[in-house]
Amino acid sequence: MNILIWGAGAIGGTVGAYLHRVGHDITFVDVVDGHVDVINSQGLIIEGPIDTFNIQGKAFTPETLATTEQTFETIFLCVKAHHTEEACKMLEPFLTNNGCVVSLQNGLNETIIADALGEARTVGCFVNFGADYLEPGRIHYGGRGAVVVGELDGQNSQRVQDIHRALLEFDDAAIVTDNIWGYLWSKLAYGAMLFATALTNESIADCLANPKYQQLFTELPQEVMRVALARDIQPEAFNGFDPHAFMPGAPEDKIKTSLAEMVAFNRRSAKTHTGVWRDLAVRKRKTEIDVQLVPILPLAAEVSVAVPYLEKLVTLIHEVEDGVVEQDLKLLTVLEQRANT
Repeated sequence: MNILIWGAGAIGGTVGAYLHRVGHDITFVDVVDGHVDVINSQGLIIEGPIDTFNIQGKAFTPETLATTEQTFETIFLCVKAHHTEEACKMLEPFLTNNGCVVSLQNGLNETIIADALGEARTVGCFVNFGADYLEPGRIHYGGRGAVVVGELDGQNSQRVQDIHRALLEFDDAAIVTDNIWGYLWSKLAYGAMLFATALTNESIADCLANPKYQQLFTELPQEVMRVALARDIQPEAFNGFDPHAFMPGAPEDKIKTSLAEMVAFNRRSAKTHTGVWRDLAVRKRKTEIDVQLVPILPLAAEVSVAVPYLEKLVTLIHEVEDGVVEQDLKLLTVLEQRANT
């Protein structure tokens, strides 16, 4: 396939490098000049416990790509969620009329892409593997995770089959689904848990395993699942996250089992902390919370579902972003206290 990777960071860089290595025609685009320069001059290094290799790629900034007058039938969109709308405007000139954009992102970005480019040019995707951008030309691939692709309307189209075959060469467990929205909403529920872990400097696994905060890590996904069910979404399981464990009235043993499986999944990964934590602690920049979790709040209000834990989580993440409070395990207690007042 001839694929444009828009955003050559942790996710786009990793997938693109694997597909390039097996012979796909991959073009990388990134807004970081230094990253583009290193890919072109020295190559793109993927390293970590799964594999280590270097590919000699071709990379552009949006401005330099425009001088080539290239177009693509398939674009993998791999930017941070809050850059989705802007990225759609920038990439549209490079997308053929019958082409599609595939969102390898967190959140419900398919709705943003469809609004900007049309639903017929949008393909849903869900990824849960662990990777981090370390420095220009260097990405750490820390752990495998679910890779799922599907049309927004659930049809098993030829283009989805083609994209799936390509993704199998990145991860041989990649699947096609007729319920991509179920996966995306489950990832939102899991994502709420991950945002909470980023309030601390503890690892994902250590936070989820801490019995002191079992109620917190039950209430957060339950709130998201209540909204999903009220909107007729049927959530899907992945990588230890069992949506049925976080439905109203789920037995405690089912909750504990799912939490334990998520802990085990994260302990197998060399990526110990979330990208949210890295944004806050390392890169000192805004997180994706305003595009990932904040949109759930009005959707919850529309269906009269209370989400106090989500509301307080959003507030606390904003406080950390603004330097009002520092990341600390005690913020999980603060979150619980605020949600219950």
